[in-house]
Amino acid sequence: MDKQENKLPELDMKPGETQEEYVERTLWTKIKQTAARVPFVPDAVAMYYTVRDAKTPFWARATILAALAYFVLPADTIPDILPFVGFSDDAGAIAAALAAVSAHMTDEHLEKARQALKS
Repeated sequence: MDKQENKLPELDMKPGETQEEYVERTLWTKIKQTAARVPFVPDAVAMYYTVRDAKTPFWARATILAALAYFVLPADTIPDILPFVGFSDDAGAIAAALAAVSAHMTDEHLEKARQALKS
């Protein structure tokens, strides 16, 4: 097997940038590009506000950041440009993270997500 085939897609991370900073920088662009055609966007935005809450436990923040990083990753398992199935892998990552951390998502996080998506 060629070494290139096993290579993970590279993130467009800036030198010294953390995964959290990468998600913060790229999430809103991805949201704007996909909001109209991806039903899990409100959940992803609520998860974003959950991760920004200092009361959210570290393990929940790490879970959310991993799922959001996968969502904003420019290349993933199933290319997002494919009709109908392009976001199914992203939806799975978001759904799994949501199931794990939903107890830490508050009404405030959900309301902030609703307001952000309105604007």
